[in-house]
Amino acid sequence: MANHRLRALFWWRKLTKRDWAIAFVGFTIIVFIYSLFFDYRTDQASSLDLSDNDVVDLTLLHNAEERGALCLDGSLPGYHFKKGFGSGSSNWLLHIEGGGWCNTVESCSFRKTTALGSSNFMQRQVRFAGILSSDPSQNTDFFNWNKVKIRYCDGASLAGHPESELKNGTRLFFRGQLIWEALMDELLSLGMSYAKQALLSGCSAGGLATLIHCDDFRDLMPKQATVKCLADASFFLEEQDVLGKRTMESFYHDVFHLQGVAKSLHKDCLSRVEPSKCLFPQEFVKSVRTPLFIVNPAYDFWQIRNILVPDASDPHNNWRQCKLNIHSCNPDQIEILHGFRNSLLKAMSEFQQIEDRGMFINSCFVHCQTWAAETWHSPSSPRINSKTIAQSVGDWYFNRNAVKLTDCPYPCNPTCYNMDFTRG
Repeated sequence: MANHRLRALFWWRKLTKRDWAIAFVGFTIIVFIYSLFFDYRTDQASSLDLSDNDVVDLTLLHNAEERGALCLDGSLPGYHFKKGFGSGSSNWLLHIEGGGWCNTVESCSFRKTTALGSSNFMQRQVRFAGILSSDPSQNTDFFNWNKVKIRYCDGASLAGHPESELKNGTRLFFRGQLIWEALMDELLSLGMSYAKQALLSGCSAGGLATLIHCDDFRDLMPKQATVKCLADASFFLEEQDVLGKRTMESFYHDVFHLQGVAKSLHKDCLSRVEPSKCLFPQEFVKSVRTPLFIVNPAYDFWQIRNILVPDASDPHNNWRQCKLNIHSCNPDQIEILHGFRNSLLKAMSEFQQIEDRGMFINSCFVHCQTWAAETWHSPSSPRINSKTIAQSVGDWYFNRNAVKLTDCPYPCNPTCYNMDFTRG
């Protein structure tokens, strides 16, 4: 893993001392940059050699401007589309990239100067790997499907609404829902309206977008089609941090109200709890009627850094080494991490009982695992009961087996891909 490229994490720590909100989106962008390098390393691995056919151009959304479907800065949203072939020519796999959220005018203004808020900064080509790969040895079940990587540039999991835009000259566009609708119309016109099988997936904030729009996606597809959804590293917990503060709850409250996401969320959830809490999957996922699969590490480094131990709740940096490398955690910290894992399992207990739900909860110190070959399906990929994530998702999607896999607590799984941010 190219950990030396993550020295930018020191920039994150300096920034948090100045402004927590800016830091939150700042770390999100660092994780986004890390993901690009992770993809690059995966792409270069000789054992997972990918052809140039897996390099896919960016397409800017047609008719986006006239529909008002714009990124935070007003630029056109984008996606990468690779046409399916053979037996997969009538099947569609969509993957929404992650990248956190912005909860203030200041953090959204910063975000619009990056690829997470403007197509002006997006890579014009990306390499499809993991769940998007065309290599059957890496992606046995979905390699020849029509595949789409949806770029994320609205800062609210494709759920913002223009009614909440500020009219004071800030020039921020909260158009996530409009982006989603315009993108779906374009993909339907490209052949998705005739899909026989379809899978909507996403990582992190993109996984949250997947959960939010899952039923709508089902309704857009032909009635006879098999349609399911996969959310990766997106079961964000409604938990107190180590000082007893509701850091994430407060953050989601601000995102909810700044970008006006209520109209994109399930009405029964909005009527049941404080509305902004409906951004937490544990509150609204029970309302989703479409079959769902959850991939989540029990020791998700993003959640540990931002929900359990945000910098503001660790003023003396007692958790610094632990947050950089789980192997550096002391016994007391490991106990707290185990408690966080228990909270995840408790939050998913009702989900687990539903017949058409699937889950793969491993005990790794990682974040997204579906878009990279090394964690999706490779000789060194994480496994539970000898199954990789790709094999487990395939078994669930095609009804080969029921899949409800929960790993034993850290450090029991030797196949885990644990991130180490301390290497220079």
